Parts: sequence; C-alpha cells; structure tokens
Amino acid sequence: MRLARHAAALEGHTLLPYAEYWQLKLRLDEMPSAEVRAYLARYPGSYLADRLRADWLTELGKRRDWPTFDLELAPLVVDDADIRCYTLASRLARGDDSAFLQNNHFWLQPKDLPDGCALVAQEGIARDRIPAKQIWRRARILFEAGQLNPARRTLGMLPQGQRPDEKLLATAATEPAKLLARPPENLKDRAVREMVMLAIVRLAKNDPRRAAEHVGSGIGQKLAPGEREYLWGRVAYEAAKRLIPEAVEWYARAGDADWSDEHLAWKARAALREGNWAMVAEAIDSMSVAAHADTAWTYWYARSLAVQGKADGARAYYLRISGQPDFYGMLASEELGQPLQLPPPPPAVDEAAIARAKGTPGIARALELFRLNLRTEGVREWFFTIRAMDDGQLLAAAEVARRLELYDRAINTADRTTGIHDYRVRFLAPFRETYRAQSQAFDIEEAWLYGITRQESRFISNAKSSAGAQGLMQLMPATARWVAKKIGMPLGAGSVTEIDTNVTLGARYLKLVYEDLGHPVMASAAYNAGPGRARRWRDMKPLEGAIYAESIPFAETRDYVKKVMANTYWYSALLSGRTPALKARLGTVPAKAVSDKFNEELP
Repeated sequence: MRLARHAAALEGHTLLPYAEYWQLKLRLDEMPSAEVRAYLARYPGSYLADRLRADWLTELGKRRDWPTFDLELAPLVVDDADIRCYTLASRLARGDDSAFLQNNHFWLQPKDLPDGCALVAQEGIARDRIPAKQIWRRARILFEAGQLNPARRTLGMLPQGQRPDEKLLATAATEPAKLLARPPENLKDRAVREMVMLAIVRLAKNDPRRAAEHVGSGIGQKLAPGEREYLWGRVAYEAAKRLIPEAVEWYARAGDADWSDEHLAWKARAALREGNWAMVAEAIDSMSVAAHADTAWTYWYARSLAVQGKADGARAYYLRISGQPDFYGMLASEELGQPLQLPPPPPAVDEAAIARAKGTPGIARALELFRLNLRTEGVREWFFTIRAMDDGQLLAAAEVARRLELYDRAINTADRTTGIHDYRVRFLAPFRETYRAQSQAFDIEEAWLYGITRQESRFISNAKSSAGAQGLMQLMPATARWVAKKIGMPLGAGSVTEIDTNVTLGARYLKLVYEDLGHPVMASAAYNAGPGRARRWRDMKPLEGAIYAESIPFAETRDYVKKVMANTYWYSALLSGRTPALKARLGTVPAKAVSDKFNEELP
C-alpha cells in the first residue's frame, strides 16, 4: 500500500519505473501475463524491463508454464544461469533430447544445479542418460571444490547399492588423515575406493606433500593406474596453488586426463616458475579453445615457442594480441619490438552529443540513482544503457560522467570503445595537486600512485569495500591509523575518506611497503594482499616479474597486480611523456634468502 502511494507521488518522475517495478515484483507469484506485458510495453528496451522479464521467466519456470516461458524468452538481453536451465527444461518438455547434452555444462559445475537443470538431470537419470560414472564425476568435482552437501545430494542419485557408506563418507570428508591412517582393506567396491580418493583430495588441500606420500607409496599403490593419475593431478594442483616446486614433478605423473582449464592454468604457472617451457606449452595446448585464446596463455605460449627456437611460431602468437592496451598485449608488443604508444586524442566531443547522452532515459535514471547514493542500481542501469552504444556515443556518455565527477563511470565507459580511444578519460587523473604533492613528499612515482588508485576505487572518494577499506586508495582503518601514527598525522573520525588525508596515508604506506620489499611488483601485490603474502610468493631463485605476477595464488591479487602495472605505464605516458618498457618495469623479483630482514610492523 505504501509503495503504491509512493508510486503515485512519483508520477512523471525519472524513477517512476522503479516504483512500478517493485510493485510488480512483490506480486510476481500471482501476476497475470497482461500486467507484465503492459510494463514491458511502457518501458521497452530498458534495464528494468529486461530485469522484470528475467524475474517473470524465472517465475514461469518455477510454475513449469513452458508455453508462456517460450513466448517471453526471445527478447531477454541479460544472461542468467537459472533461465538458461529453465530453457533446457522447456526444450526437454517439448521432446528435444539435445537438452541432455547441453545440461552437461551445468552438471560439471562445482555448485548446486539450478532448478531447471536439476529437472533435466532427474529425467536423465530416470532414462539412463546419466550413467553412474557421470554421477561419480560430478561428485568428485563437488568434493574437490569443498561443496560437501551438494556432493552428498549427487551421490544420492546413485542406485541404492552403489552409494558410499555415510560414516566412511563423513570421515573422508572431515577427518581424511584418520581414514588414511587406517584405510579400508576391501578396495574392490568403487564407493570405497572413491572415499579413499576423497580423503587424499581433502588432505591435499592442507598438506599436498603428505597427500603425495599416500599416493606414491601408501594406499595409492592399491588403486588402479587411472585413479592414481587422477590423484597425482589433484595433489599437483593443490601444490601449484601453494607454489610448492614439486608440483611440476607431480603434474608429470598425472597423465593426460581431461583436466579443467583452471587445473591446466596452474600446471602452466607451476611450470613457468620452474622454467619448464615444454610443460608450459603442453598445459596450454590442452586448454579449451576459449582459454587458449586468453591473452595470458597466448603470450606464454609464444614465449614457450621462442624458448624452443620456433621464432616464426612465437611471432605469430605475439601478433594475435599485440596492440591491445592490457598487460599481455603490451608485453607481446614489446617482444615484437613495437612498444605501445599513446594514441592521438580524438576531437572534443560535440556538446549536442553530450546533451543527447545525458537525455537518454537510462542515463538519466542512472544519474538520479547516483544522486540519491543508490550506486549499485545506478551502475546496473548505466551499464545496461551503454552496452550497445557506438564509440561516439560512449565518449559522449563518458564525458557526461566526467563532468559530474562520476569518475568510475567515465573510465569504464571510455574503456569500452573499439576504434576511437580517449586515453585522457580512460586514465583520468583527478586531484592532480594532491597526487603530485604526495609523490614529491614521499619520493614515489606519481604514475604508480594513480595506477594503484585507478584499480582500487576508480577515484570514487567515498568508496568502501565489503572488507571495510575506505577512500581513494582503499585503506583499511587499522592500516590508516598505523600510518597516521607513523607520520604524526592527526586522524579524526571519518577523515580517512578525505581526499588529501587518504592520498597522504596511501602514498606513505605504498612507500613503506616498497622500501621493505624493494620491488614494485611485490609492493603492488602487498598493497592488495599484505606484505607477508607478497614475500611468501617469491621463489628460492630470482623470478621474472611477469612470472611472479602470473603465479600469484590469489586470483584477485593476480589480476590486480597486472592491471596496476599496465595502468602505471599509461599514466607515465600521460603525465610525463615517458613510456619505459613494461617488461623493464616488471624486472626480476629477487630470490628468498635466509638473511632477508623485514619490517615486521607493516600491516
């Protein structure tokens, strides 16, 4: 009732579609199709129309109303796993058995099946389209990911006599060392063997070396060769993520099983750290077409070919990604002797184009949401609206955002252009006086400070992460207090997000970390994940900076470091006109040494 009154009060307001959307959303389980279609007709092509369509399709899937579902599906823009699964269930209901094959994508994901895919799976089991070996395969994937309850539900799909003993399953999952200390004697039953393998997989997550002992000289010797190879692969994978050198040896024992792209990526990273270029190439060759085409693996594959003396092949792979302004595209360009330069700035955006962008209904709604500090909804509305814009429209929208100091929208929108690029907007440098002053005060490169900030907050001064980091340079409260105390700066309540204060504290912390670690790649990793981790990620021998970055165990930090280093390159070009080679910036990360001394105070 209150929502209806608010909707009436918003008549003619930019955000009226939101009030109407929430009114409909509350009645979704009983809503007739006519009301949905009326809303879609009022706001065609809008973000909320697409969102309501997705909500409605999900409701229709729950109802198993496949005729209406099929009718409403075609105009949907946003991809949604639940709806894709309901699409498969609808196809199966029409007698299209190809849905079983398409369902395999979801069947092999390490999480619970969406409702529609669960329907297809149940029908597949009932019709013997999903044999026991496929049920065990899914259970393994779930156990590997630590998804114990979904794994148990999957094993419940096995015929009664083939399911594992519940007590044995519980011990393997929660006390693997206990089970492996006194393993079952009868390994003829597959369910028993799988529980032994589960115990080794679970143990490997915490202690890969101990798990390797069980595979190499313990209970593993009583398993079939294919089962041992599977276990060697799992032990190697867990070891690679912990940067344990023996991972390469264990991967070599794992054979040519059908490993996932994630598994093969860690095989390649372990081989990179050990300089085993043949294994690097082997791992990348085994990846899916999509993964093989990723710029990271295209670059490292080219490097492996170059090391093997296949210069022409290496050049062909470098050319696939050279010219792209990201980390590996830049490195590939440098390998070809063609380092990237700033493109010439495009002409100023026409004022009429800026006015048209600002008047676009989706942009207008997004701006009003930002004004009301409803940032999450504003970002979604903005992104949906710009998704099909051409370069000129994107640059006009980016200029709208820049003028309103919505720097994150300006940067992300300018980043989407494909033919006309404005790097002055892609790499905005607001608050220049503050950054220049702190760069000089702490003797730290201004471009690096900007590169960090662009990745941390996109220059949203009041940004706050889910972990509690605050401000432009995303400082944790404890870190801010520590640095403030270190430099004698008073720190009042709420002052961490003040621009001058935040940049001062962030610049000083980055300088302290850099002085402690002595390398910009390590210092960038430390800024995101902490100095202790950055130190542990080194090797007993010097590592090429790009290899150190690629083998960082945390996906977020790995991506962060590569983007910060690329950002720094472009900011250096924009702010000073200098473009030192990215590979030179990355340099070589020094080896670990017993004599290393660290600042143990650093948070």
